[in-house]
Amino acid sequence: MYHYTETGLQNVWLANGYHVRKTAYGKAVSIEDADGLHRAIGRALARKSYLTGAEFRFLRKELDLSQHRAADLLGTSEQTVALWEKRGKIPKTADRMFRAIYLETVDGNVKLQELIERISNLDRHVDEKMIFQDTEEGWLAQAA
Repeated sequence: MYHYTETGLQNVWLANGYHVRKTAYGKAVSIEDADGLHRAIGRALARKSYLTGAEFRFLRKELDLSQHRAADLLGTSEQTVALWEKRGKIPKTADRMFRAIYLETVDGNVKLQELIERISNLDRHVDEKMIFQDTEEGWLAQAA
């Protein structure tokens, strides 16, 4: 078995799907379908009861998100995401939301991520005046 630590995770072992070759510089390992392996690892992590900091970082990198972008999606700061990854103490709501975003994205259904991005963008926009109008259909927000 091969201890696959290249992901930053210390608990991943491969039973097969890899080749070890001797080179002039020492042993080299090649992985068959590394993208498929990373998706399988990501799905397994996303179905756990909670993420460690290293597991959170793995999923974030698999989604090709910077710490800043992940922080925007989760409504926190970049420094907070960095601390989560370093210390591994991720709040339950952020942990669950991030695992859901990962699963939605890798399964090709990015509606959850798009919704969160829209909400995140709304957080940045502050309406100074909201006008409502009573109509036959009930109260509705008027376009400003």
